[in-house]
Amino acid sequence: MARLKTKYRVVGIDVGGSRKGFHAVALEGGDFLARRKTSCVEELADWCREEIGARLVAIDAPCRWSTDGQVRPAERELLAHGIRCFLTPTRRVAALHPGNYYEWMLRGAELFRALEKTHPLCREAPTGKAPCCFETFPHAITWHLRGGNAMAAEKKAQRLALLHRHGGYEASLVNIDWIDAALCAVVAAMAAAGRPLKTYGEEHTGYILVPASPEPIGLA
Repeated sequence: MARLKTKYRVVGIDVGGSRKGFHAVALEGGDFLARRKTSCVEELADWCREEIGARLVAIDAPCRWSTDGQVRPAERELLAHGIRCFLTPTRRVAALHPGNYYEWMLRGAELFRALEKTHPLCREAPTGKAPCCFETFPHAITWHLRGGNAMAAEKKAQRLALLHRHGGYEASLVNIDWIDAALCAVVAAMAAAGRPLKTYGEEHTGYILVPASPEPIGLA
């Protein structure tokens, strides 16, 4: 396992709609510390701040809306690398969607707002020296850590293998929501440990941060 030597506690969060809720995993020194499932934004923000004392919080949800109805630059750059991703609309489009398809994005935006009181959205690669939150994306994390070999049909197995290798694994993380939350936390731990991150996007419409260094293709 590639140990993540950091004194900071970090949290990774998988975002769902009000029915599925949020799945959050906390790491300390790269190892599993705690987890929390809730549908309450403020409860989760307080858990990150007060109970865990997280320095960095990595969230699998858009941190900013499209400003013009076009694809956000971060998403355009991911697609240019062959990394499929969800496309973020304007907030108005998300709020008015008749099927409530974008509810999880709206919930993610609420969480970013709640956290920004103490953990402002990062404007550069985070180091752990100051509290902050940032957007990340498990499929892109997997793509980078596996040298481009990220397959949707094998995502659970591939992502679990990455948790075993980089820390964050715990036997109770049995479904993809917990696994994705832990994988997000691993990226936060990498940042806190001084590992380089790849930055997609720009400040106005938001950055997506993922590990910079891939591992060899062919890992299980």
